[in-house]
Amino acid sequence: MKNELDDPWLGLQKWTDARIALGRAGSSLPTAPLLEFQLAHARARDAVQMSCDFSPVRDAAQRLGMDVLEVSSQVQDRDEYLRRPDRGRLLNADGAQRLAAYPREASGFDVGLIVADGLSSQAVERQAAPLLEILVPLIRAKRYSLAPLVCATQSRVALADDIGFHLQAAVTVILVGERPGLSSPDSLGAYLTWNPHRGLQNADRNCVSNIRPAGLPFETAAQTLVNLIRGAFLLRVSGVKLKDDSYLEAPQPSQTLS
Repeated sequence: MKNELDDPWLGLQKWTDARIALGRAGSSLPTAPLLEFQLAHARARDAVQMSCDFSPVRDAAQRLGMDVLEVSSQVQDRDEYLRRPDRGRLLNADGAQRLAAYPREASGFDVGLIVADGLSSQAVERQAAPLLEILVPLIRAKRYSLAPLVCATQSRVALADDIGFHLQAAVTVILVGERPGLSSPDSLGAYLTWNPHRGLQNADRNCVSNIRPAGLPFETAAQTLVNLIRGAFLLRVSGVKLKDDSYLEAPQPSQTLS
């Protein structure tokens, strides 16, 4: 049996989930790593295809004292979701009416939080609730007003632009299942956008990626998002013009919004 002196790649296995130093059987992989690869591929496909159970998110919202609104994109089913990403970026008529009718102050909300199925139902079911339970108190501690929590199905990242516009939210943060990797089918991403509306580009958003126990810890992700929110209110921008240390000179919300 080889050790780390014979093959230095073996010493790297403990630091990564990537498939390295798997060995070989002739010109192929040994049976065990090959079966593990096939299982990982099946899990990744399941993460994309399976419908999302939002009950852990609803339970977390109840504990946090947040109302929950449920909306959907213009996509009708999962096959269309994969074929028509453009329709996954737009609210259907019922969702737009539901958001527009929600009671609010004339100035709208400071922050709109959205949880969306995206490309991994597993990510939402496992990671969204624990992240919200850390993130929401941090946002409230900074005295930003929160819109009701929105659960969005058949959603692409840019659906947050439509949702934020109808909620009149200054900033949206969408927690969405990321495209599954073969070693990370349950990775959650968070995308922040200032002044959400249709027509924005990816360069107008900030992304905090790979949120999961084996990736970016919930506490770190939540603090980074709060820093970005504070920076967005200071500079009134998001995306490539905003860094997560922009909050250092940020005034209080009351100063920014006046």
